Amino acid sequence: MQFTCRSAQAKLGVLLGVLFLIMTPHFVAAQTQPTPIPSASPPPVTPERWNVHAQVTNTQQYHGAFPAAYSGAESLSSTADTAKTFDLTLFLGARLWKGGEGYMNSEIDQGFGLNGTLGVADFPSGEAYKVGAAKWYERLHRYYIRQTFNEGGNSQAVDDGPNQLAGSHDMNHLVLTFGKYSVVDIFDNNTYAHDPRNDFMNWGIVDMGAFDYAADSWGYTRGLTAEYVRKNATLRAGIFQLSITPNMMKIEPQFLRQFSPILEYERNTSLLGGRPGKIRALAYGDYGFMAPLADATDAAEGTGLPPDVSLFRTAEHWKLGGGVNVEQEIAPHVGFFARMSAQNGSYESFDFTEIDHSLSGGFSFDGTMWKRPNDTLGIAGVSSGLSQPHQQYLAAGGLGILIGDGNLSYAGEHVLETYYRLGISKGVSLTGDYQRIVNPAYNTARGPVSIFSLRVHGEL
Repeated sequence: MQFTCRSAQAKLGVLLGVLFLIMTPHFVAAQTQPTPIPSASPPPVTPERWNVHAQVTNTQQYHGAFPAAYSGAESLSSTADTAKTFDLTLFLGARLWKGGEGYMNSEIDQGFGLNGTLGVADFPSGEAYKVGAAKWYERLHRYYIRQTFNEGGNSQAVDDGPNQLAGSHDMNHLVLTFGKYSVVDIFDNNTYAHDPRNDFMNWGIVDMGAFDYAADSWGYTRGLTAEYVRKNATLRAGIFQLSITPNMMKIEPQFLRQFSPILEYERNTSLLGGRPGKIRALAYGDYGFMAPLADATDAAEGTGLPPDVSLFRTAEHWKLGGGVNVEQEIAPHVGFFARMSAQNGSYESFDFTEIDHSLSGGFSFDGTMWKRPNDTLGIAGVSSGLSQPHQQYLAAGGLGILIGDGNLSYAGEHVLETYYRLGISKGVSLTGDYQRIVNPAYNTARGPVSIFSLRVHGEL
């Protein structure tokens, strides 16, 4: 049976690849409109052979005491608490051959999220990894190759930046990326909410909350992505390795044993008088040894012990999910964004957090409106929830990736976040952030709690 199952996985992978390649010409034909011939050729761009960039971010978070009827092993501390994270990243890029680029990111990390990054499903710091350390340590988070194939259309300039070499490519192009990187480096992007070093910080606001994407404990994994880019639309497809067991530091070493395929369609929009925007639709699957939550809960009933999902990771299962992601300029220097996502909540969370359905949205205001062009003001909210099996599992005392109060008086988890990013000089900013979390870990018996953050960021 094991041989048959793995053969089926291999066939699935080959079939998805073949279908993607076959369907792409039809997608291109349907989405591409005739490209106007420019009256004058744009000036040539000299391809950059290599570049070096760096960033440093220090984030301090604090919350005061808040009411809690009880606490469990993974509860946010109900007494006053503070935590700091620090990271220093070196971005190296080199042009390898025609259309080929290689990138490597080495990072030094230190510190912890609040309560060891436990206690809130919509965790309040995107700078906090699930692995913390009191002393500095170094990891090679990214190493990958990117290959671009030009397919016609006007030449478009590419600016120099972290993990981006200056140069140019055709308007119509195909990009292949292979190696170790983060799924959300490419998928679920959003201009107004996707960078916890510069904009919002809450996990459920910077990403789709119910997007249980493949990752190690730091948020990175090995994978392959193809992006077909046309004038008004982009189609992305990728396949990534899950962690070797849910929420573990090690990535699954065997290809197509535990994996996650992802498909995303992006369409440019021009609403509200022709103002630019994008809408993205994403679908994904996780295939691996994950426990059915109801099985773990039922087995623990009457024993006096909490359910243990590790005893039920005995067979492979598919968990499916997806969502919609919108960004839209609604006035000069004012942007709106929203995400809606959901997944099959019958199985344990694999690599992200305990969110089975989520709705988020907010606004971003460019400081140019008040003559501070390097400043940004943002305000957003997210509301997340759990499936019935997930609620019952936590109520029985089960523990998840981030949450587990030992009991549960269930209600949706709601977060309001606002920040002001003060641009001090080119590449240097200071951000004050406030978050109000109602029903942390979906528990009406705990909270609400206010979290205050101060973030210092520099890049070159």
